[in-house]
Amino acid sequence: MYEKPLPIPDAETIPFWTALRHGQLLLKHCTGCRRFHFYPRIICPFCSCDALEWKEASGRGEIYTYTVARRPAGPAFKASVPYVVALVQLDEGPRMMTNIVCDDPNEIRIGLRVAVQYDDVTEDITLAKFRLAQNQPATCREGK
Repeated sequence: MYEKPLPIPDAETIPFWTALRHGQLLLKHCTGCRRFHFYPRIICPFCSCDALEWKEASGRGEIYTYTVARRPAGPAFKASVPYVVALVQLDEGPRMMTNIVCDDPNEIRIGLRVAVQYDDVTEDITLAKFRLAQNQPATCREGK
């Protein structure tokens, strides 16, 4: 049984959560300024246009910043420490707050390439977490 807090899908975010359940990462895309944004909203945060559409994202990006949680953020997180909370810069532009799934949190570095991993936490909710991508550039592997 999953004990951590769960998102509460609403009318605006249901397509996002449904797509995750089916192994797709969808982002809102503005037909006015042609930019992607995340978290889903009814108006583009860049140009205030309401002509938005859902588009599939690549599911790839890089670690923009991160922290390693060594103390649980509450009783439900106790079994997971240490865990990595990161802001991932998606290749499409938006940044997503997420977890980096890895064996050794000490290997995580800003700039490392990541790929989405779908985590079915309940029958109805799948979370987008990220794992290190294969074939890291040498400068990333060395943490430079």
